[in-house]
Amino acid sequence: MLAPEQPILRDIVLVGGGHSHVGVLKSFGMRPIAGVRLTLICTDMHTPYSGMLPGYVAGHYDYDAVHIDLSRLAVFAGARLYRDEVIGLDRVNRKVLCRNRPPVPFDVLSINIGSTPRLQDVPGAVEHAVAVKPITRFNDRWLALLERVQRHPGKTTVAVVGAGAGGVELLLAMQFRLRNVLAALGRNPDELVFHLFTNSACILPTHNPGVRRRFDAVLAERHVRVHRNAAVTQVMPGRLQTASGEVVEADEIVWVTRAGGAAWLRDTGLALEPDGFIQVADTLQTLTDPAIFAAGDIASMVNHPLEKAGVFAVRQGPPLTENLRRSVQGLRLKPYHPQRSWLALISTGDQNAVASRGWLGFGGPWVWRWKDWIDQRFMRKFQDLAPMDTRAAASAAASPGTVQLTSEESLQAISAIAMRCGGCGAKVGATVLSRALAQLHPVQLDDVVVGLKDPDDAAVVRVPPGKAMVHSVDFFRSFIDDPYLFGKVAANHALGDIWAMGAQAQSATAIATVPSGLESKVEDVLFQMMTGALEVLNAANCALVGGHTGEGKELALGFAINGLIDDDPSQLLRKSGMRPGDVLILTKPIGTGTLFAAHARLAAKGRWIDAALQSMVVSNQRGAQCLREFGATACTDLTGFGLLGHLVEMTRPSGVDAEIDLGALPLLDGAQECVDAGIVSSLQSANVRLRRALRNQEAMLKHPRYPLIFDPQTAGGLLASVPAERAEACIEALRALGYNHTAAIGRILVQDEALEPITLCV
Repeated sequence: MLAPEQPILRDIVLVGGGHSHVGVLKSFGMRPIAGVRLTLICTDMHTPYSGMLPGYVAGHYDYDAVHIDLSRLAVFAGARLYRDEVIGLDRVNRKVLCRNRPPVPFDVLSINIGSTPRLQDVPGAVEHAVAVKPITRFNDRWLALLERVQRHPGKTTVAVVGAGAGGVELLLAMQFRLRNVLAALGRNPDELVFHLFTNSACILPTHNPGVRRRFDAVLAERHVRVHRNAAVTQVMPGRLQTASGEVVEADEIVWVTRAGGAAWLRDTGLALEPDGFIQVADTLQTLTDPAIFAAGDIASMVNHPLEKAGVFAVRQGPPLTENLRRSVQGLRLKPYHPQRSWLALISTGDQNAVASRGWLGFGGPWVWRWKDWIDQRFMRKFQDLAPMDTRAAASAAASPGTVQLTSEESLQAISAIAMRCGGCGAKVGATVLSRALAQLHPVQLDDVVVGLKDPDDAAVVRVPPGKAMVHSVDFFRSFIDDPYLFGKVAANHALGDIWAMGAQAQSATAIATVPSGLESKVEDVLFQMMTGALEVLNAANCALVGGHTGEGKELALGFAINGLIDDDPSQLLRKSGMRPGDVLILTKPIGTGTLFAAHARLAAKGRWIDAALQSMVVSNQRGAQCLREFGATACTDLTGFGLLGHLVEMTRPSGVDAEIDLGALPLLDGAQECVDAGIVSSLQSANVRLRRALRNQEAMLKHPRYPLIFDPQTAGGLLASVPAERAEACIEALRALGYNHTAAIGRILVQDEALEPITLCV
């Protein structure tokens, strides 16, 4: 991505995409601080707004209406988004430890991860119950239950454990939705049986008696069986048992009891409550470490005990943002004093709601409409985001505060901001480079005589007897803000040409540019990027033997790859071997060009981008081997020229024509929506010039998939021709290897020199 004019001086890392952190991101997007970079680490691309979750379950809202798209919000905020699970902190070295990627350095850290259900406290609950958090996992089970109820005739019993506001509200929403589903199918809604379990004598224990009476009446009217003073002590397949020995049969058991802090927090050395929540002062700083903040359910304000409710996480967003700003600027922090009482609007599933505040309680359909208006207004703050170009003036007016640096960092910052040299003066410093490379461990091959760890001017690699060399090079600037993931994609993209030729990768030489900045920031970006790349190269048994790293305005990476193949021309898998009658096979879906163009314009959903990236890191190695085993006659990997451009490169030297079935093209999620919106890659116009190769383009111009044959791909799939009699078996084998979207997209025809070579059909 385009680097900021101001070198990065401080890193604020946000762990978790909770209600407080979305407020931080929105605020920094509107008013950034020069030299300060945000990084968000979370496990999901979409974070649910808890206030609307019951409405989603009840069927009043769809998925997107109740979820904040963290990918779009991160782009708006100019923040890096790392999708991973945090498993610990290295407080000494100021790093966040992740499960699947290198540690992430921070200067200031904020934790907003919500709470984790304590199912492990009850035998069998982990195996046989589903917790309402994390909501992504609950949603999967909820959708499965919806489908199961529709397919399963007869009685279905659902048990909800926990009778606080969250448990009662969720039960009533589930009941409302499932009864409506059965009624729509012409079945008896009374096939559904609901149980509610509480370990106390009353439901909604934190609310006033009047509110409790209202919900007691609703539960009784809807024939929900409420079990009071009934702590669940064991969960077994299809049933649960209470402390009194009562056993209740249940097809689905949902856990909505009080939760605790994530297990990894216990090893951080931070001061915690007995249930694992982080103790924080009025400034939302942890009691243990002033550089670490916490907010939302995971935080426990020692001077202001709060109920675990989303309203407090939302209201902690502005003071958390202010104190994060003040922290990196070296200013005195402001205390936050939460209100003593708060308004809860609790829905009853059927577009009715009850308001509860202190001793006050009232309800009706108008309360639900009021709640809906409040919730929708909140969500619009994070859904109506201005594209980057319309925010240029706002970015230029970035917060003018001064970031506090040490004396050594100040000297580095002056150097980073100064006019940069060209030529060899643009190389990354030797100390930074050596520290970053020292942490990398490329695969060791006997073929490598002189490699990455040697101080020589060039690598020396043997060519084994009977082998021929296959050379390829690829290089491009980063299109995402995660250097680790970008490194994986860049290496996978560069290896694609080697696999497409039927060769085995042997060695790689890297060429990288990184934006200037403080040495520690440059070192980390280089290390993150090369770690991702090296994981891909090592998995391919390809040795990284050297390279060149220089400063540039944008992060970019490329590789010169050397491969080996038997010294026999017949072993090569080339573009020119297509034969009439062959079936045209594509191993990956297309659409990366339009998707990432939309991503930059805040027009792509986060789950679309996530799915595209997952496709881009899938190696073509095993796919190429499979195609060779099934007698592929020609092959190439799809990259910048798009499907049509690469197909033309194959048909012309093969002396054949081809037919593409537009309806059979596998597409990445969201690709069609993006081109329908008129969003295409900057390279699209150059690729469209190849439309002259189409013999019936006029008839296909209005087909919705027509623009996608020109869409440039990054780390795309393999395009190959396979003998017709082996095509079906080849496709099945490719899908079994994990290329789930593999499809036959056309056929090879006898050349008609009087017509253009490519025909489109549907």
